[in-house]
Amino acid sequence: MSQKSIYEFSGKQLLAKWFSQNAKIALPDTKLVQITPETDWSTLPEKHPWLLTQPLVAKPDQLIKRRGKAGLIKLNASWQQASEWIKERMEKEIAVEGVHGVLDHFIVEPFQPHAQSEEFYVSIISVREGDLVYFYHEGGVDVGDVDEKAVKLLVRIDDTLSAQTVEEKLLVQVAAGAVRTRLAQFIADLFEFYHTMFFSYLEINPLVVSNEHGIVPLDLAAKLDQTAEFEVGEKWGKMEWPAPFGRRATREERYIQSLDEKTGASLKLTVLNPNGRVWTMVAGGGASVVYADTITDLGFGHELSNYGEYSGDPSEALTYEYAKTIIDLMTRTQRPEGKVLIIGGGIANFTNVAETFKGIVRALTGNKDKLIATGVQVWVRRGGPNYQQGLKAMRQCGEHIGVPIHVYGPETHITSVVSYALGLVPPPDVGHHHHAAATTAVAKADVSEAIANPVPTPAPAPAPLTPRSAAAAAATGDGKAAAKEAFSLFSKDTVCAVYGMQPGAVQNMLDFDHVCGRKTPSVSAMIYPFSGNHFQKFYWGASEVLIPVYQKMEEAFRRHPAIDTLVNFASFRSVFQSVTETLQYSQIRTIAIIAEGVPENRTKSIIRQAREKGVVIIGPATVGGIAPGCFRIGNTGGMIDNIISSKLYRPGSVAYVSRSGGMSNELNNIVSRNSDGVCEGVAIGGDRYPGTVFVDHLLRYEANPRVKMLVLLGEVGGVDEYDVCEAIKSGKLTKPLVAWCMGTCASIFAYEVQFGHAGALARGQMETAAAKNAAMRAAGAHVPKSFEDFGSTIRQVYTQLVKQGTIVETAEPDTPTIPMDYSWAQKLGLIRKPTSFITTVSDERGEELVYAGVPISRVFEEDLGVGGVIALLWFKRRLPRYATKFIEMVLMLCADHGAAVAGAHNTIVTTRAGKDLIDSLVAGLMTIGPRFGGAIDGAAQQFSQSYDKGWSPKHFVNEMRNSGELIPGIGHRVKSVQNPDKRVTLLRDYALREFPNTDLLKYALEVEKLTTAKRATLILNVDGCIGTSFVDLLRGSGCFTREEADSFIDNGCLNGLFVLARSIGLIGHYLDQKRLKQPLYRHPWDDISYFDDAQ
Repeated sequence: MSQKSIYEFSGKQLLAKWFSQNAKIALPDTKLVQITPETDWSTLPEKHPWLLTQPLVAKPDQLIKRRGKAGLIKLNASWQQASEWIKERMEKEIAVEGVHGVLDHFIVEPFQPHAQSEEFYVSIISVREGDLVYFYHEGGVDVGDVDEKAVKLLVRIDDTLSAQTVEEKLLVQVAAGAVRTRLAQFIADLFEFYHTMFFSYLEINPLVVSNEHGIVPLDLAAKLDQTAEFEVGEKWGKMEWPAPFGRRATREERYIQSLDEKTGASLKLTVLNPNGRVWTMVAGGGASVVYADTITDLGFGHELSNYGEYSGDPSEALTYEYAKTIIDLMTRTQRPEGKVLIIGGGIANFTNVAETFKGIVRALTGNKDKLIATGVQVWVRRGGPNYQQGLKAMRQCGEHIGVPIHVYGPETHITSVVSYALGLVPPPDVGHHHHAAATTAVAKADVSEAIANPVPTPAPAPAPLTPRSAAAAAATGDGKAAAKEAFSLFSKDTVCAVYGMQPGAVQNMLDFDHVCGRKTPSVSAMIYPFSGNHFQKFYWGASEVLIPVYQKMEEAFRRHPAIDTLVNFASFRSVFQSVTETLQYSQIRTIAIIAEGVPENRTKSIIRQAREKGVVIIGPATVGGIAPGCFRIGNTGGMIDNIISSKLYRPGSVAYVSRSGGMSNELNNIVSRNSDGVCEGVAIGGDRYPGTVFVDHLLRYEANPRVKMLVLLGEVGGVDEYDVCEAIKSGKLTKPLVAWCMGTCASIFAYEVQFGHAGALARGQMETAAAKNAAMRAAGAHVPKSFEDFGSTIRQVYTQLVKQGTIVETAEPDTPTIPMDYSWAQKLGLIRKPTSFITTVSDERGEELVYAGVPISRVFEEDLGVGGVIALLWFKRRLPRYATKFIEMVLMLCADHGAAVAGAHNTIVTTRAGKDLIDSLVAGLMTIGPRFGGAIDGAAQQFSQSYDKGWSPKHFVNEMRNSGELIPGIGHRVKSVQNPDKRVTLLRDYALREFPNTDLLKYALEVEKLTTAKRATLILNVDGCIGTSFVDLLRGSGCFTREEADSFIDNGCLNGLFVLARSIGLIGHYLDQKRLKQPLYRHPWDDISYFDDAQ
């Protein structure tokens, strides 16, 4: 999420600090005290003497609006009166405007006597075009509707605001004089504060301005753009993010939040009604909303027990914990009619559904007795990779534990299981041997009938649609001409560059190209600034191709002038810089920004630059878009089997635009099952300010003669749907539009709810899903009564167009095929491959490294004294026991790391060639260098140099990124934050516990926090841990001068540790191969790609 409210206490602290250091106008000394249940009342007067000498104001600080009208402000009170007033209300439940909540945060500050005429109102609100400044010459609780009253000034993106402009444009009703001048400068400074500190909303009401007291902000409400924390987090300090009033997190919610914070996946849980009958466990942010919507629209909102999602391919362990938590909550109370658990979700892109379901199956199995006692029925709907095996496992789980589990695949409308689970529509008879292909027709529940008649007789399900239109069949005539059409972003000749090392996404794009019949790949180049120019190998059907990788963007575009699209996979930290650079090249027409968490100020700046240059931006926070038969962005459309099943290999007649990327797969499925298929689809992204909006793409589709009907899937939050309404009313959009805005369930929440996307939050009645659906319906769009009827509405409109002759159906072409990837086939158990090596020396696959069957922890328990010998031979002096033990730890941990690494591989191959121990050992040692084992010195030097220069960890990371260098000692191929390297844990904990000084190690761990925020595998690895810890050892042991310590590092003693340690393992591999009498090794030819340079 991006915009997050902060405490008034935090906002005033930030304001006071910034103004004291940066503003042209001074504020009086800010005196504030925050009081919570944990506050020690006895120490407050001593810490804040002004509490005893000044009249005070006390009020709750919990995002409560209109506190004055609710009687929640104590004015002109002594400290005794204020403290008694707070204690009377602390941890008591109250109701404010129908919302019940417990008071637990208060703020106390000096009372400011003033006249009513000295009160003003000022606020700044982020909007797509920039920031809107509101000013009214009266303030206070009776200010009324500021939208109607206030003077407004739009400050455009990247523009500044001067005091002169404020005075001329905003203060027209303020009398000339000192107050007006001071007020003008304050608002100009306030805007700079707002922009510099990445606020998205800031309101001061009232703002007191007087000649006697200066400027005093009495009440303040604010929201920060949380995604900007990586840029300004140091300026914010430790920020607390309060929950909306009335929304106190439960123990279970806090537990799921703690899991979410430790993983790159997404786990969300909000308990709505712990005694409710309907519980959900939904995969995907967009899917979670439409399930909650459907339950609510069917009249069961009062029974909806929870809202949440799990997405981002969580591990089996995380999925188990999430499912176990929900099952525990739902089985605490019983209902006579039993309860239902809906395990739903859209069609996954690349998540292995069967693997994901393992954790759920384990949770169901472990709680079978509670599920049976509570009378729970489980309803499952899912699609995506390997979903057949996943659904089979769920069905078998139900049979095994005796709990009714009903399973459905993508042939079933995504929310139809809701009607089945609630008994509104009889479920289709899928038989005892259900799997995905077993159900070929599904009864669609009409919501209006379901509400009027709880048990309606379902209409016969229509046969699946397979024909496509003649217009669509001719869509790929002249690709080069199509590429120049203003309404077309992509054609069969579109070629792109991919920014970032994303081989998986590139392969998916090439597979799509191949099934679409393209003659050449759609990816001409990759751009990766952290390595030199090289080539990456990819499959092109059954053959292989090389795609060049460039370090510099300029070279990529110069060498490939046909590139007109950039698919940008840069992280949220660096995407602004890379997109800004891309916009300098006139050949680029379209940029897709995949990253989530881009600060809103940066996104708005990108929007301005792109608009000036005529470039289409898709995203941020998007999966991309797709032009069936022509081009797809990254992973849009999912794996190739979903491309085939949704008929995305050829164009249809329907074009859609969606907020949710996760729901785009579902839209492809819905459209293909209810029409002749998709002509083009774009997911504009879930952020509040996407690069392009709905109407931008709908107008393109309107101009495209190949598109016959339009589909829009919006969501709660924002007002972009109203632009669509105006386009329909003005006649700019004339093609039939089927539209739905997700988030109708928001009406059942008594408090402000942030749904899955950053932009999915209503800031007023106009931004609610219900209001936008009503407006689109009134404008003439086809808006169903629920998302449950979305597919059937598409079918009705499409059928009418066919009857009118607007769409002429043609025969479906042959279904294309593509070879299955080896790795995926191996996961499915379809193939097997003999291993190339046999080793009995070590095994690095478990949590703890093992040497010849002995766990590494047992080696330490035997306390070998090699460290003392090294101290004498290398450093010519005795070292403290903690130092020699650390050396021994390094040797034991680095002695070997399996047969697959470069050094061991060379030693084994040389041994099997009949060479002696010395030759075999040296063959392995010769591989030690910058890419294998030699990063210890580099890590020690790089970290110590930056630390000695006084660079902050953030400055160090930025310097390395700007210079295009990888940080030595950071990153692991397999291990991650969630799967930590046991070796690093042992070394780190020992050093922190035993060393007298660990400044550099702590510095490296702070760097790790920054790098793992980008990718979970960018951890401090064993090289980095050894290097930084050893510098701390040398500098802090008292045995060396600073000059001696630095010289030992410069002379390579750390790499010497690695060479000595690894020699032990290399000799072990030599002896092992001799004992096993392994023959001469020859590498298999089918594991080598043969290329002719002439080609």
